Amino acid sequence: MFYRESGQYKTSYRADQAIFTIPQDRVFFVILMALALVGVPMVATDYIYTALLIPFLCLSLAALGLNILTGYCGQLSLGTGAFMGVGAVSAWNLAVRLPELNLLVVFVLAGLITALVGIVFGLPSMRIKGFYLAVATLAAQFFLPWLFVKWGWLTNYNSSGVITVPPLELFGWTINTPMEKYLFAVVLIAVLTLAAKNLVRSNPGRQWMAIRDMDIAAEIIGIRPVLAKLSAFAVSSFYVGIAGALYLFVYLGSTEPDGFGINLSFQVLFMVIIGGLGSILGNFLGAFFILLLPIFLTRVPPALGFDLSTAMVSHLEFMVFGALIVFFLIVEPHGLARLWQITKEKLRIWPFPY
Repeated sequence: MFYRESGQYKTSYRADQAIFTIPQDRVFFVILMALALVGVPMVATDYIYTALLIPFLCLSLAALGLNILTGYCGQLSLGTGAFMGVGAVSAWNLAVRLPELNLLVVFVLAGLITALVGIVFGLPSMRIKGFYLAVATLAAQFFLPWLFVKWGWLTNYNSSGVITVPPLELFGWTINTPMEKYLFAVVLIAVLTLAAKNLVRSNPGRQWMAIRDMDIAAEIIGIRPVLAKLSAFAVSSFYVGIAGALYLFVYLGSTEPDGFGINLSFQVLFMVIIGGLGSILGNFLGAFFILLLPIFLTRVPPALGFDLSTAMVSHLEFMVFGALIVFFLIVEPHGLARLWQITKEKLRIWPFPY
């Protein structure tokens, strides 16, 4: 079997701490990125871009942000949709009121604004945790959409409350077609994912995981819980804010300020649970699964002779989501990412897998 570590020795700390420890993983990643940047644009249609790939990328980034907070730091949050709304509204206001700003600068500033908002709603984590903290963050899900509607300045006093993004330009490149939006999203998310992977392996990431595993013991060994928790809220909100801006600018195009409701928060939370808590790969696996399931339920049963109504498909989605969440919480709490890891471990010791 070619997928083995035998004979692949590490001769330095840098090699031992590499993200991809064996050459096969590095080759697989290069092939995957080549397919994403070259292969997909050669075969994908506008429907695939707009219905599957672009929302998959945007929601994967939002799930990554939530996973930093919940999966790595152990702080529950139910306000992801509201924080995505903060990023989207902030980016829209920056792009409309300061049109000379570069699009990347707009996204980064929107992420920083969302990080500040996340820190404010993360302050209760200093005294409460668990489901009590989840309820505290749920307050953001009700307060922030209300603020978007009631504060007319955020929508430039538009009577309908609908915000529409201006034309997208990046270094003179006008982003119009679904393929161009997809390529922009792929490159941006690849950079942010690499940064997150290195961040969770660095000193702040180790502090988050120590707080997650046992906060009292972490404080005894010198970790400051206030700094660790608030930094997790800030970084998580930064990623979620950029995901919200990307969701509006690249996918939706226009929306109401209260369009980032609690259903979006639960959808992102389901992605994290099914994909795997405390995993970078799990965010993409969970997002792909949850976005693909409605398409599967819509297209496959009619092909097999079962004519399902739209209401039935919607009910089946909730039933399947609920069953899968219970299954993963009981059988495999680390989700699809852990199943993929087990598969790789079996390949390494083939033909005698345990």
